[in-house]
Order: sequence, then structure tokens, then C-alpha cells
Amino acid sequence: MAERVAADPFEELRVGFTAAVSHELRTPLARLLALLDSASLPSSDTEALLEQAKREVEAMAELVDDVLFLSELETGRAVVGLGDVLLAPIVRDVVEALGPSAERQAQDVVTLVAEDSAVAVRPRMLRVVVENLLANAIRYGGDQARITVSARTEGDVVLLSVSDNGRGVPDAELSRLFERFFRGDRARTTRGTGLGLAIVKHVVTQAGGDVEARRGPGGMGLDVRCTFPRRS
Repeated sequence: MAERVAADPFEELRVGFTAAVSHELRTPLARLLALLDSASLPSSDTEALLEQAKREVEAMAELVDDVLFLSELETGRAVVGLGDVLLAPIVRDVVEALGPSAERQAQDVVTLVAEDSAVAVRPRMLRVVVENLLANAIRYGGDQARITVSARTEGDVVLLSVSDNGRGVPDAELSRLFERFFRGDRARTTRGTGLGLAIVKHVVTQAGGDVEARRGPGGMGLDVRCTFPRRS
């Protein structure tokens, strides 16, 4: 009788991840092909269709970038830890960079960051965390949402939180928000790679911290909280 070979769990993960990436790329590729076909019609608005096609290409490029970055994190090629880095300057830069996106939805972004809050995460990685958290709140918070970015020291940990009072997430979906490519029912109509919060989780956990998602203040919206060990 032939000896059964045990399945390699890492190979299963690789195959599953590859299949998920392929699936995620099919949708923008199909839209791109449809737009290019439409652009060839005599009565088409070629300029508008090409602008839409450009956005589809940008979405695919963003997905590929996120996939490669997540791969670096998972294989340990991307170094997360470093000496203490202050949060306040990075938060200010990210809020300024993403400000126009929030303004287009009439959202109010508030920062409550203690100037001495610092974590042992490389500046590039820390910026990735803040960018993904804020971009997620802007994308899914909804029009006129109030978004709060806060950071402070609480006992033995440093807490970084991005919360909003927007549409929120059903309780059943909260525990799945950090899964790769997971999109809740309310998020399926919006653009995004579905990898932002998965990347956040990898960076935070590799830095020795933890991350959780829960309902926002007053039971409204969403609050994503990252805790990092405080350096003595």
C-alpha cells in the first residue's frame, strides 16, 4: 500500500493565496477589457472610458503592491522592529496626505496623539499601519463621518486607535476584518484591495503587539485598536 504523504500546510496556504490573488485580479481585468471594447465603438466617449480604464489599471497596481508587501511580511524579508519612533509626526504626515480624500466625503478627521507616544517599529512600517487604518476609515466610514486618530501610553502598552462614527460593521464580521481579501457586505461596492487591515495585523503582531476591531464610541462606527509593548 502506498504511503500517504502528509500535506504541507505552507503549500496549502500558498496555493490558497495564489488562487485568491488570481480571483481578485479577474474583476478589474474584466472591467478593463469591457471599457476598451466600449472605447472602440463609434459613439463612445473615448476620453471618459480611457480615464475609467486608467483607474482600473491603478487598482490592479495597488493590489499587486499590497500582495508583494504582504508576502515580504509573511516571509520575514521585511524588518518591522527598530528603535523607538514617535507617532505624532507620522500621524500628522498621513492625515495631511489623506486629507483631500476625507474632504471629498465631508469627513472630519481629528487627531488626539500624545507627543511622547513612541513604538519600536520602523518609520516606514509605522506609516503603513497609520495609512491603512485611516484609509480604511475614510473609505468605509461614509459621508460626513467623524474620524479620530489617537495615540497614548496606557500602563505597559502604547495604544494607537483609529475610530469613526460612520456606518460600522455587523458584529459577525468584526473578527474577519483582518483576513486577506475579506470584504463585508457594506464594503463590496467600494474600491480597495482587501489587504489593508491584513497588512496592519502582520506589522503589529511582528512588533510584538496586538490588534482588534470593535464598535466605535456609543456603539456606532468602527474602532480599530493597535497595542504595542511599551519600551522600558
